Amino acid sequence: METQAVGRILVTAKVESLPDLYKVQEGTLPAEQVRFVEIPEALVDTSATILSMPKRLIDQLGLLPVRTRRARSSAGSVTLQIYSGVRLTIQGRDCLSDVAEVPEDCPVLIGQVPLELLDFVADCKNHRLIGNPEHGGEHMLDMY
Repeated sequence: METQAVGRILVTAKVESLPDLYKVQEGTLPAEQVRFVEIPEALVDTSATILSMPKRLIDQLGLLPVRTRRARSSAGSVTLQIYSGVRLTIQGRDCLSDVAEVPEDCPVLIGQVPLELLDFVADCKNHRLIGNPEHGGEHMLDMY
């Protein structure tokens, strides 16, 4: 489901703890105990690189810090904390992604790398995500 806002693309996203999903696969955690968050208005940000979330949501998912990375932002050069992986699902398509921590007052940002993995293109004119027209709208990976 998508929501329209002037000049922005907002989408519903489900983010699940990848460590929890692995435990389900191992048989050490019941599937109904996988931690997840539903974000009704995640902001598609093609100028961002990865999936970014406020710390309160990262904590809900039980993610662990794995490294830091330097980043350019509107506030200048900053150091971001990167957390262990998640499964991101948008419009029935899913991908695995690390998560960057952003300030609490920042929305969840869907960056360019997850968009590529999900094979979505930002249709800014109509304020929506569409399947990549080069692939006939079908979810496809490029391997060359």
